[in-house]
Amino acid sequence: MLSNRLLLAVALLAALVPASAPTAADTRFARLSEPGVVAIMRHALAPGFSDPASFDLDDCATQRNLDAQGRAQAREIGAAIRAAGVGVDRVLTSQWCRCRDTARLLGLGPVEELPALNSFFRDRSRADGQTAELRKFLLGLPRGETVVLVTHYVNIQALTGRGTASGEVLLLEIGHDGAVSVVDGLLIDPQR
Repeated sequence: MLSNRLLLAVALLAALVPASAPTAADTRFARLSEPGVVAIMRHALAPGFSDPASFDLDDCATQRNLDAQGRAQAREIGAAIRAAGVGVDRVLTSQWCRCRDTARLLGLGPVEELPALNSFFRDRSRADGQTAELRKFLLGLPRGETVVLVTHYVNIQALTGRGTASGEVLLLEIGHDGAVSVVDGLLIDPQR
């Protein structure tokens, strides 16, 4: 008798609790659907700092790569974007393996390489020219196109003046004059 009452109480309580509401991150990702807003993110968690001196862009074994936590983080970010009801038109990435893997694991669609997103960490003399090239690309995007860019800390910092954690997504508004402003920042820590 007691167990039937307990089951009835649990069932009633479950009926009163609303279905899972969108998280704050899900709601904020919905801004990607606004004209002129794009997402730029630093690649997901990849242990270490920089790449070995002898790294080869075409050989992932010579680069710093995502670990299991980074792969989970990338999947969770993609899931949050999808949960927000956002359809992504294009996913563009740096040619570094940790960025390409992050972009692919987002699961938002086909991934295109964009050299303007490549790291200039080892050669800061390329920062101004490469950032100008990225600004030009962003200005040329159709206003209704939903775009996610995957890149590196130095690129994001040069473009926005703001640092980012691994896997952090910044929502940017691209003005008609090419001005870039950060409208939001979202960080999803991978579930352990």
